[in-house]
Amino acid sequence: MTIPLRLGMVGGGPGAFIGPVHRIAAAMDGHFVLVAGAFASDPQRSVAAGRALGLDPARCYPDYATMAAQEATRADGIEAVCIVTTNRTHHDIAVAFLRAGIDVICEKPVTATLAQARSLQAAVAQSGRVFVVTHNYSGYPMVREARARVVAGQIGRLRMVQVEYPQGWLAERVELQDSNKQASWRTNPAEAGAGGALGDIGTHAFQLASFVTGQNPHSVLAELSALAEGRALDDNANVLLRYANGARGAIWASQIAIGCLNGLRLRVFGQTGSLDWSQEQPNELWIDRLGAPRQRIVPGGPDVGPDAARITRLPAGHPEGFLEAFATIYADAALLIRARRQGTDASGAMAPGMQDGLLSLAFVHACVESSRAGNIWVALEE
Repeated sequence: MTIPLRLGMVGGGPGAFIGPVHRIAAAMDGHFVLVAGAFASDPQRSVAAGRALGLDPARCYPDYATMAAQEATRADGIEAVCIVTTNRTHHDIAVAFLRAGIDVICEKPVTATLAQARSLQAAVAQSGRVFVVTHNYSGYPMVREARARVVAGQIGRLRMVQVEYPQGWLAERVELQDSNKQASWRTNPAEAGAGGALGDIGTHAFQLASFVTGQNPHSVLAELSALAEGRALDDNANVLLRYANGARGAIWASQIAIGCLNGLRLRVFGQTGSLDWSQEQPNELWIDRLGAPRQRIVPGGPDVGPDAARITRLPAGHPEGFLEAFATIYADAALLIRARRQGTDASGAMAPGMQDGLLSLAFVHACVESSRAGNIWVALEE
């Protein structure tokens, strides 16, 4: 047992989807306790939201700038902040807290533009603080197991990676409804940035492929489409990938795929075997090897390695899912923060960081450039 780290939150107020997810995930393993926040752009709504969560009224702030300044001067001030606002605002909020000496946990994509991501990377480096990006799908035990098996050479040299991430919630122009706050900002270039489905879920698919394979593509060819007539940003993305070792890949990210809920699936094919994992069945990892029967790996099972075992909370046969994977990112963040403070080892932590966030924005930037230029190959900046 350890004393929880004091956590603040920016965003995640009334009507938000991801704010409550972060609060549950942060508290799940006892690594964090929420003590302060600025929960909405409207000062009155922000303070009311904090009070509704049972926080000290003195620590329910009207805006993030006031929160950063005042928490930095308190003896019991926050030790980390999670940012769950729209993409456009991530940069300025993160910089304010980094300058206040506070570690940052940020929603993805890390910023709205590649230029913002580069600026933020410089701010992180200058601050010396921990910066974690919540690409939560890398927190599933079977995703960690897949990564470990690739590293161990169990499927041989990478040949092909296929990721699909279909959803159907934007099949109609629901952003035109005043009540649909999520759709409204995620389809608005001023808030979301240059990528619609590409930026929202395509970055998850891209990060998952890189996390498991340990490789980043050197170039992309993309076709981005707004298939719901009149929509300002893409709602369907098809992207081809080329890797330095000659491997190929493809990402399909769509939010107009009627009947699909959250169908993230990763398949990695090597010279001697393959791996298959689906987010809607997250407790199964399938492994195929040349000349051998198909193998099913599950959390807590006898064939699971230490990377997955470390983050498995329940005995075999007891399913874990989305919230637990999110909580793993927070547990890794806590390990990194404590290691920075105490000068201890944090080699077991695999939480995505600023470099992952920057690479995801470089991916979005290259895909947008490729699509606008008529679907040509574009180099992906490292």
